[in-house]
Amino acid sequence: MAFCNPLFRHSLHRAGWRIFTASLTIGLAMLLAVQPSLAQSINIIRDTEIERWLYKHERPLLKAAGMDPDSVHIHIVQDPSLNAFAAQSPIAGNSEDIFVNTGLFFHLKTPNEVIGVLAHETGHIAGGDALRSGVAMNKAGIPMLIGLAVGVAAMAAGAGEAGIGAMMLGQQAGMAQYLKFSVAQEGTADQRGQKYLRATKQSGMGMLDVFTRMANENAMSMYYNKEFISDHPADRERVDMMRQIAEASPYANVKDSPEAMHEFRMIQAKLTGYLSDPDQVLIRFPVSDTSDEALYARTIAYFRKPDLQKALSEINTLIKRHPQNPYFWEVLGQINVEMSQPQKGIGPYQKSVDLMPDAPLLRIALAAAQLATENPALAKPAIANLKIALQQENDNAFGWYEAALAYSLEGNNAMADLATAERYYTTGAMGPAARFATRAAHKLPQGTTDWQRANDIMSIATREAKEQRR
Repeated sequence: MAFCNPLFRHSLHRAGWRIFTASLTIGLAMLLAVQPSLAQSINIIRDTEIERWLYKHERPLLKAAGMDPDSVHIHIVQDPSLNAFAAQSPIAGNSEDIFVNTGLFFHLKTPNEVIGVLAHETGHIAGGDALRSGVAMNKAGIPMLIGLAVGVAAMAAGAGEAGIGAMMLGQQAGMAQYLKFSVAQEGTADQRGQKYLRATKQSGMGMLDVFTRMANENAMSMYYNKEFISDHPADRERVDMMRQIAEASPYANVKDSPEAMHEFRMIQAKLTGYLSDPDQVLIRFPVSDTSDEALYARTIAYFRKPDLQKALSEINTLIKRHPQNPYFWEVLGQINVEMSQPQKGIGPYQKSVDLMPDAPLLRIALAAAQLATENPALAKPAIANLKIALQQENDNAFGWYEAALAYSLEGNNAMADLATAERYYTTGAMGPAARFATRAAHKLPQGTTDWQRANDIMSIATREAKEQRR
């Protein structure tokens, strides 16, 4: 029975997302067709170790910005490009979130560089740039629509070339208007980010290094057109201003500690193991390399080949060195389950949960291993783990899927239907959510909390399903 691995992937589909900045790359597709809202589908990676690392560094920045550290979520995007952006949140109750490409870990060299990018994105969120950017995009659409109308009229009158020219001028005018706004917005986010780094006693040189590199790459690109394409002032003027602020900070020369560098390299090794070709990973990290990061990368590369015995050997070496690391136990549990030995995977997963009891993804993985044994006696502890995990993360569709399996194994069809309704509701499939919630409501004891929840989902999902069809 297959279930998600630590790098659990899913796509987010939300109509109406407004991506207002792509801080390290040029949003050309967006700019060529400026719209007030976009339908986005991006591939999200879930991993406790990487998420915890990002939150550890983001929360102090949010506090420095005067924001609630729990108000912003971070999403890891499986994309090799050097990019991060802030966007309207796909999670109910959040205004804006931060999205970090996996390429950020491959292209950047130090934790301070990644933290500098996070500080820049925090500057966008603190400034409310999503809303203001949407207004600017709407205004930019006016000259584009005028150009379109004039062009259509000219073409209808037989002046085809003139009509096409009018459309192009309208598009260029709209783009220029939006870019003028965006350039100012980016510079302000730089300044805010540097302020937050200083407030948290961190160097701003990492942010400077990243944008200096981008400025140099843009300057060398034959396709770089500052007037009409670049929505970021990634040029010498921007870098010079950032340099003045960063060098004036009393923390300019603060370096990443050896412990911080080790932690960062382990994340790089983990992502390399999961996202790169296994054979290439083994070339990059030969068996002669006995460092922790090499063992980590090789573990995952062997796991993906698959050569599970070698994977077990490498991860067990890491566990002997670092027995209190929950992520190594997590990988050991996963390898055992993938070897069709879920019973052997339960112990390592339980150890990871014992070491980090507040990590919902670890508990869900433990519950999935328990259910993979198909032993009815393990349904109850699996449900207990899933209840804790889903209280912490009630929008986890895979967690609700496993909960439905657990209740079915226990013979509780009413709760299995409710869990399935929750899963569909979480993913936005309102039709199935309404059907399963209705089934659950008819079976559950009236007046109970679960019965009320089924009725709530039934009511909301039925209404939204009608809206979706319409």
